[in-house]
Amino acid sequence: MGAPATRRCVEWLLGLYFLSHIPITLFVDLQAVLPRELYPVEFRNLLKWYAKEFKDPLLQEPPAWFKSFLFCELVFQLPFFPIATYAFLKGSCKWIRTPAIIYSVHTMTTLIPILSTFLFEDFSKASGFKGQRPETLHERLTLVSVYAPYLLIPFVLLIFMLRSPYKYEEKRKKK
Repeated sequence: MGAPATRRCVEWLLGLYFLSHIPITLFVDLQAVLPRELYPVEFRNLLKWYAKEFKDPLLQEPPAWFKSFLFCELVFQLPFFPIATYAFLKGSCKWIRTPAIIYSVHTMTTLIPILSTFLFEDFSKASGFKGQRPETLHERLTLVSVYAPYLLIPFVLLIFMLRSPYKYEEKRKKK
């Protein structure tokens, strides 16, 4: 598979990532910051099931710092998702480079405290976390594996944009 084919595969992966992120954000993540009445009981039950099954303390009783991340997801990331979906599924949209770099860095930055909380927080002593919490290393790693794609795919996006042929094509055209 040559460089153009590889680039196109990465663009499709990114396009599908952003497309899948829209319903996850709308129907799961934002329940922590938007009024409960906006969500049908099925979506509320989905969130309860997930939080209980994976012992996710951030979505059971979200602390203020986590709600601030979700608010940023609502205000900055959600409007970007359909734009990025379009750009990557269409392919070779040079204008997406700078917004994609901003998105990837922002998202990776928010995932560091989230993953650190899952890995290092002593939930038995943490009064801010009520409900079920990960207790064993296996439960913590399972929870990390749920969130890890939201660190890894933005990292791939960042590398793809920084090494992207988009920037070289722009420089060549200016000559």
